[in-house]
Amino acid sequence: MDHAAVLALFDHHLREKARPDGPGARVERVGAVVRQSAHEHGWNGVLWSALGTPGTDPDAVIAEQIAHFTRLGREFEWKLYGHDRPADLGRRLLAAGFVPEPDETLMIADTARTALDTEPPAGIRVAPVTDRAGVDLVADVHERAFGTDASRLRRQLLDRLVDDPGTVVAVVALAGDEPVSSARMELVPGTGFAGLWGGGTVPGWRRRGIYRALVAHRARVAVDRGYRYLQVDASGQSRPVLERLGFAALTTTTPYVYRPVR
Repeated sequence: MDHAAVLALFDHHLREKARPDGPGARVERVGAVVRQSAHEHGWNGVLWSALGTPGTDPDAVIAEQIAHFTRLGREFEWKLYGHDRPADLGRRLLAAGFVPEPDETLMIADTARTALDTEPPAGIRVAPVTDRAGVDLVADVHERAFGTDASRLRRQLLDRLVDDPGTVVAVVALAGDEPVSSARMELVPGTGFAGLWGGGTVPGWRRRGIYRALVAHRARVAVDRGYRYLQVDASGQSRPVLERLGFAALTTTTPYVYRPVR
C-alpha cells in the first residue's frame, strides 16, 4: 500500500469532501475549514483545514469557529492530524482555549491484504444490531468497557439505523445472553472507505480475541459491500492487534475540544 497516496485519498474523501455523518447534520466549507454542525447529541467540529495556505490567519480562523459553535451552544472538536499545517496548529488551539484529548493513530488497511479469517472464541457469538434493543446492548457494553456515559452514542446509532441504515453496521458479541463486546462500522458511499469505531470489550473478557474477531467480522462485511479501505483511529491498546491484522499507521490524530462557557 502506498501510504502517502492512501493518506491523500483519506484527506480528500473523508475530510475535505466530507459528508454529514447522520440525520440533521450539515457539512460546509467556510473559507479555510470544512466543519460539521449538528444537533446537540451529534458530532460538531472541524474536519479539515487549509490554515497553512499563504495569506491565511490561523488565529482568526480559529476564532471564527469558536464564534460559530458558541452561537449554536455546542461544544465542538477540532480534529487535528499529525500532518496538518501549520506545524504549530496544536499550540494555537491550546492558546484559544481548546483541551486536547489523548492522541490516537490513524490506521488504514487495504481489505485485499487484511486477515479476514479470525472467528470469535468458543462460547461467543456475534449478533447484528438492527433495533433499539440492540442499540441498548451496544450502549451497555460501551459504558462498561470505557467507563463513560453512552447516551449520545445511543441516540446517534439509533438515528443512523432508522434514517440511513445502509451506512452503518453495528454488532455485539454475546456470551450466552450477556453482551461482552460491541463495535460499529460507518460506510461512506462513493469513497471506498469504511471506518471502524467503538470497538470495546468489558473487563473480564479482554485478551481472548473478541476485539480481533469483531474487526475481522466488519472487514468481511466491508469487502462484501465493495469497500477497499478500512480506517481506524486506534488507541495504543488496539494498535498492536490492528497491525497483526494488516493495518498500517499513517499519522496521528488528536481531538482538541472546545467547551463554550455557559
